[in-house]
Amino acid sequence: MKDQAYDVVVVGGGVAGLSAALVLARCMRRVIVVDAGRPRNAAAAHLHNFLTRDGMPPREFLAVGRAEVAAYGVATVSGTVRAVDQVEAGFTVDVDDGRTLRARRLLVATGSTDELPALPGIHQRWGRDVLHCPYCHGYEVRGQALGVLADSVRAVYAALQLGQWSPDVVLFCHTVRGSEIGEQERAALAARNVRIVEGTVTGLVVEDDRLAGVRLADGTVVARSALFVTSRAVPNDALLTALGAATEETARGRWVSTDSTGRTSVPGVWAVGNVHGPASQLLAHAAAATLAAISLNDDLITQEVDQATRAAAVVAAT
Repeated sequence: MKDQAYDVVVVGGGVAGLSAALVLARCMRRVIVVDAGRPRNAAAAHLHNFLTRDGMPPREFLAVGRAEVAAYGVATVSGTVRAVDQVEAGFTVDVDDGRTLRARRLLVATGSTDELPALPGIHQRWGRDVLHCPYCHGYEVRGQALGVLADSVRAVYAALQLGQWSPDVVLFCHTVRGSEIGEQERAALAARNVRIVEGTVTGLVVEDDRLAGVRLADGTVVARSALFVTSRAVPNDALLTALGAATEETARGRWVSTDSTGRTSVPGVWAVGNVHGPASQLLAHAAAATLAAISLNDDLITQEVDQATRAAAVVAAT
């Protein structure tokens, strides 16, 4: 398939990638978005905390976004980028449908993948009544019997947070993390009326396609309508690391390093969204992608001005 040339290839068509594409298209740039179709929030029925789009199904949201960027001439293709190579003029991007795209700049918004605790049935309930973010889902389960799996150091704080949405919160002291809850933390939980349940969680009880309870190793079932767990976000950053992008170790894993505009250590490459950080608020990703797109466009302008200045100097010298 013949090479196709663009100012910017955006890899990843979620909220970050599409937001960046919109800004770049309005900057009169030729842009294409390559999207593998595996958004992090695919399991969720609705998105929230995004003004004017609160409660919209994620796939409907993306469809509207694609239509908006298409109106500015942005092409969006379904596919997976297999490889990216640096060349003198920028980058070549190989897509699994056989096409090769040429780009002056590259913006990567490939997101991350959630790794869930090893608990039977958890994947089937993920995004429905097994949840991870009180700010994303707390309102929808307000007033219900809620549980928190103590599978990370952040579990205690999550249980304290959930007291804002329900008076009935249980913290399950699951795995070794449960035994690490200190006296000060236990006092805070008690003050917030969070009940601590000792014992290893072995499974979920589901009735009529709804979470009904959490089962412990001794057979006890604690009735719960929703369970909050800590997912481990793993960045889908293979393209970036293959290009040599610098990474840094954080409290929540190793992530690709960027400056405040999303610029990576690789000249001409920006990273936005969950691919370089675990935060999960869509509105924040859209805002960050807007700044990245502006920075990227300014970088192209700087290059163009430099090239024009050099060309003018050559003409003047002849």
